[in-house]
Amino acid sequence: MGHSIHNACAVALAISCLIVAASAGSFYDEMDITFGGERAKISNGGQDLSLSLDQYSGSGFQSKHEYLFGRFDMQLKLVPGNSAGTVTTFYTFEFLGNTTGSPYTIHTNVYSQGKGDKEQQFHLWFDPTAAFHTYTIVWNAQRIIFLIDNIPVRVFNNHEAAGVPFPKSQPMRVYASLWNADDWATQGGRVKTDWKNAPFTAYYRKFNANADKVGPNSRSTSSVNDNQAWRTQGVDAAGRNRIRWVQNKHMIYNYCNDRTRFTNGLPAECKRSRFL
Repeated sequence: MGHSIHNACAVALAISCLIVAASAGSFYDEMDITFGGERAKISNGGQDLSLSLDQYSGSGFQSKHEYLFGRFDMQLKLVPGNSAGTVTTFYTFEFLGNTTGSPYTIHTNVYSQGKGDKEQQFHLWFDPTAAFHTYTIVWNAQRIIFLIDNIPVRVFNNHEAAGVPFPKSQPMRVYASLWNADDWATQGGRVKTDWKNAPFTAYYRKFNANADKVGPNSRSTSSVNDNQAWRTQGVDAAGRNRIRWVQNKHMIYNYCNDRTRFTNGLPAECKRSRFL
């Protein structure tokens, strides 16, 4: 596995690739604000970051570094109350707001070669606005695992042998944002954003990237002997049971079941594993 990672790094524009096992660091050190101006605020000595949305603009940030494989954790507390029309994001998680008392929808996707179309959506089994919860992406050469509070909710396996594209050579930044998408986000766009409730605010903390950092100025911020389990992490029997529970009880959309959309047959990976 180590050889495949370093080969992939060589493919990535022949720039340096360093193992990074970063502890939860300062947002000042790890992130750049990308839009929204003062709507994005770093506080508590760099430990907390909030994003706000009003009728004029949303806000967002991205990692200072690009990564090629790793484990990425962030704690989020989402917009409370009537969040209809809003979308809060962290990496490949999108949280679609809803009217007061109705659940958020978590939208997940996998992108490779500029294309996604691999959506799964879930409702949560807790209130994501009442407290912080940890959202995690594990990305290695074999699979991508989505976890919530360390519970696996989705796994997308590498099926390149069957002709299914898998992201393994293009470094990526970590992105997060809060923006208005009331043309589609809530109940298919039927419910619009109520600007009387603005500003809408989501909160982020405890970002951790235990990952391969890519770039000409990459520098390891802690020991390479830190936990590297993500490199070969899979889903064990207990994890598969948790995925079954999530998919049976909380999944509301799975592209692998959408025969109306894929009239010429389901994507190849849908026939190879139910844990996608």
